[in-house]
Amino acid sequence: MDTVVTGDEIRLNDAVSAARAVPRPETVDFDSWVAARGAELLRFAYVVTGSQVAAEDALQTALAKAYERWSRVSTVDNPDAYVRRMIVNAHVSWWRRYRRRESPSDAFEVVDLVDDPADRWSTTDIVWQACLELPPRQRVAVVLRFYEDLPYAEIAQVMKCAEPTARSYVHRGLATLRLAIEEEDDRDD
Repeated sequence: MDTVVTGDEIRLNDAVSAARAVPRPETVDFDSWVAARGAELLRFAYVVTGSQVAAEDALQTALAKAYERWSRVSTVDNPDAYVRRMIVNAHVSWWRRYRRRESPSDAFEVVDLVDDPADRWSTTDIVWQACLELPPRQRVAVVLRFYEDLPYAEIAQVMKCAEPTARSYVHRGLATLRLAIEEEDDRDD
């Protein structure tokens, strides 16, 4: 089956092509090329960086370098692709510099270089002993919430109770655990 193309369709296609046409870099100066391609390059930079500010910075860096080398950039087959690569390189260079930068802080933490495993075991043992003294439903609720990391809705399903009841079990269990651990600390002092 032959397709018939009318004169109106040809003119429409030519108009669309002309609207999409970007001046060849050899025939235009840098400013005209940026005016024609700047918005698209900024959108590309935004997609690459994920931030408007970072996109503007990466685009500005890339365009500054492209301006310095415009005689060479304008002769490549696809100057848009060349400048896009410059945008990506500018962003990669930025985050490499940012990652290496030290971040001073007002607060600092003194950390023991040697961790005493006995301290860890004794603390864990105190908590487990206190858990064993909880009523069974409170113990189950606390273990499901903090050991299994389940949300209250799933705890209620497992325990076959209402969600507010599961919350209550966890709350009461934690209060009992706090008291038991405080009493143990008082005995140690």
